[in-house]
Amino acid sequence: MPLADKSIGSRIFNLINYSLLILISIVTIVPFIYIVAVSFATPEEVAKGGLMLFPTKFTFGAYQYIFSTETMVRSVLVSVYVTVIGTLINLMLTSFMAYPLARPTLRGRSAVLFMVLFTMLFSGGMIPTYFVVKAFGMINTYWSLIVPTAISAFNLIVLKNFFQQIPDGLEESAKIDGCHDLGILFRIVLPLSMPAMATFGLFYAVGHWNTYFNAVMYINDSEKWPVQIVLRQIVLLSQDMIGDSTAQSEPMDYLPQTIRMASIVVATIPIVILYPFLQKYFAKGVMLGSIKG
Repeated sequence: MPLADKSIGSRIFNLINYSLLILISIVTIVPFIYIVAVSFATPEEVAKGGLMLFPTKFTFGAYQYIFSTETMVRSVLVSVYVTVIGTLINLMLTSFMAYPLARPTLRGRSAVLFMVLFTMLFSGGMIPTYFVVKAFGMINTYWSLIVPTAISAFNLIVLKNFFQQIPDGLEESAKIDGCHDLGILFRIVLPLSMPAMATFGLFYAVGHWNTYFNAVMYINDSEKWPVQIVLRQIVLLSQDMIGDSTAQSEPMDYLPQTIRMASIVVATIPIVILYPFLQKYFAKGVMLGSIKG
């Protein structure tokens, strides 16, 4: 509708709506800008205090310091490994389970769907889950960060609904040509479901990258800590040095605050970089899977 054709009430609503969205955007982005600015600022400028959105003098000293120790580099590599392997396993198991559940002819389909929905409302609890992980010998292994969250019930239901919207004629034609079920899944269903797979892939990747609680519970070896645990050591415990203090040959010249901010940026920037490439799939991938029940 052209702007001239809109009523006064509609214009007022749009004005209020846009103003609120702009205000929320500012409130959301300003803290992150402050964190980035402090991470690049000199200790003298940070010591002055106040809100800093743009440092007068840029320095990479805080970043050089945190990457001069093995702890931060190792934790980033651990997080990358867990995120990549975990996301691949998530997508594989979720699609393998969602595809048969999308077929109305599957025997026991209703019972399985009921059990899936039941887990969305009730869970075994923290202590029983810990005992299960321990019984399978996954304590102090990366599998403890991957296997317990291998399938998200919500993502499974939405992906199942997405698969149900694929025309049955495509699968019937493939079967006539002699294609088996796995062939139909990999050659027809998954290529047509790339928006949904990309969306849930990002959801799973963000979950693995930000994993914290499971790592605290299951990982006791500091050499296997993901980046979020190291970030906790820096931010919450206010450590002046990051783990391997013996790696530093010179005194630390930067305030703990600049190091904390630089660590937050390092822990956040990979997902921030990945998000724009998959953001366009969000609305299409999630909404298409949620239309049909």
